[in-house]
Amino acid sequence: MSENLLTHKKSGLGKYLWRMKYLYLLLLPGIVYYILFKYVPMYGVIIAFKDFSFSKGILGSRWIGLENFKYLFDLNDFYKIFFNSIYLSFLRLFWGFPIPIVLALMLNEMRSLGYKKVIQTIVYLPHFISWVVIGGIIISFLSPTWGIVNYIIKALGREPVFFMAKDEYFRSIIVISDIWKGAGWGTIIYLAAITGINPELYEAAIVDGANKFQRLWYITLPCIRTTIVLCLILRMGGIMSNGFEQIFVLQNSQNMGVSEVFETWVYRLGLLSGRFSFATTVGLFTSLVGMIFLITADQIAKRLGEEGIF
Repeated sequence: MSENLLTHKKSGLGKYLWRMKYLYLLLLPGIVYYILFKYVPMYGVIIAFKDFSFSKGILGSRWIGLENFKYLFDLNDFYKIFFNSIYLSFLRLFWGFPIPIVLALMLNEMRSLGYKKVIQTIVYLPHFISWVVIGGIIISFLSPTWGIVNYIIKALGREPVFFMAKDEYFRSIIVISDIWKGAGWGTIIYLAAITGINPELYEAAIVDGANKFQRLWYITLPCIRTTIVLCLILRMGGIMSNGFEQIFVLQNSQNMGVSEVFETWVYRLGLLSGRFSFATTVGLFTSLVGMIFLITADQIAKRLGEEGIF
């Protein structure tokens, strides 16, 4: 009896896979990508526990255990860079996370399809511009000699400000430019979630006399709450990642005190100096911190009645 049931299940699974074969073929490139570039490189994590040498290779290099981690935690710069990375990440999260949601809600309320497409194109466009180009634009705009911002400041009778050399301005520049570049692209997932809401809910609310704000507050937001929570949990998992390109382009010797984060630190001390074991150690440490934040955020979401991701 059990053998017949197993044979029936295998037959049913085979029919299902054959019926969905084109969907799985579309999924195949993504699976291959993650296997080759995400899972296979995990083998190199053992470099963090070795005194890696190119001539000896990964397996032939001397095993040193946790010595790289002890060296990392003993560095004077470590705690300053840890604070810079965490603080900048939370600033991005606090100011940047709600913006795509608000944009999606505003775009959803537009009734003119043509106007909506124009606005979508405008807000999506910065995502496709390189950080090198955006960094050059920002530096030019904020230049104390020819920048348009300082031109306005001088026209108002004030002294020009060297924004890129001031620690107090750097984090704000990073957060604002990050929002400008990525907020429009981030609205896509929320717009997709909004389109999945049953239109009958809105029709019933209109019949009951609900205005636009009430429909947004009592229907739209609760219906996309799961998507918002899921995106927030995933963002918490990447809390230690500030993006190398943006920081590196806008970083200079004057703002190094607040601009140095783990990505740029690893690039300078790990890769340029050829200290690959140290670079892997820092990468593994930031990944572990990100995993702790991810699991913690997931558990908090579950305690608040959400589904979570685990």
